[in-house]
Amino acid sequence: MILLSDPRISAIPLGDTAEALVDLREIPEFRVDDRLADAAGAYAHLREGTVERLLAAQRSLPEGLRLLVVEGYRPLRLQTEYFEAYRDELRLRYPDWDAARLRVEASKFVSPPEVAPHSTGGTVDLTLCMRDGRELDLGTAVNATPVASGDACFTWSPDISPAARRNRIILGAALLAAGLVNYPTEWWHWSYGDRYWALSTGADRTRYGPVELG
Repeated sequence: MILLSDPRISAIPLGDTAEALVDLREIPEFRVDDRLADAAGAYAHLREGTVERLLAAQRSLPEGLRLLVVEGYRPLRLQTEYFEAYRDELRLRYPDWDAARLRVEASKFVSPPEVAPHSTGGTVDLTLCMRDGRELDLGTAVNATPVASGDACFTWSPDISPAARRNRIILGAALLAAGLVNYPTEWWHWSYGDRYWALSTGADRTRYGPVELG
């Protein structure tokens, strides 16, 4: 399993297509959850190429199912806050871990800021829901930590129900076919164009680098 703390990720050269960030709330086909809403609406934005691929994924879902977007773009400042907070939480829980171990373990849940996928606008956290917005069971809540979930948040964890496994397979099949890649410690985390995508697909550089909203 390759983690975002792996030096192979930071070694990927940055490229950028200069595609705009698109507000998903203005696209009727999408359902956008507001649990992580921010005043600027950053959470609801993604790059054009990622949006196109999510639309393709949604069209391929079984009848009655929809993608439910939880978070797209995340400013680098917020990414840094999330990473440092989770790293500090782990430090308190596991005082014997050194700085290197803390960085690796933290990266199973929050990317180190210097390679932050969400800050490119190409990465999205999402789940499945019914047409009326009712979420399906995918084994854990979106953003469940490895510690709290006993690693059940890992995409291929064996410690989830058969129904949750089927739903993860449905979600994954649609997104993989549309050209996105999954971060294997977070079943909800999918990306296109960022460094993890580049390493996973053999691309020689990213399509998206860090970007500012507005």
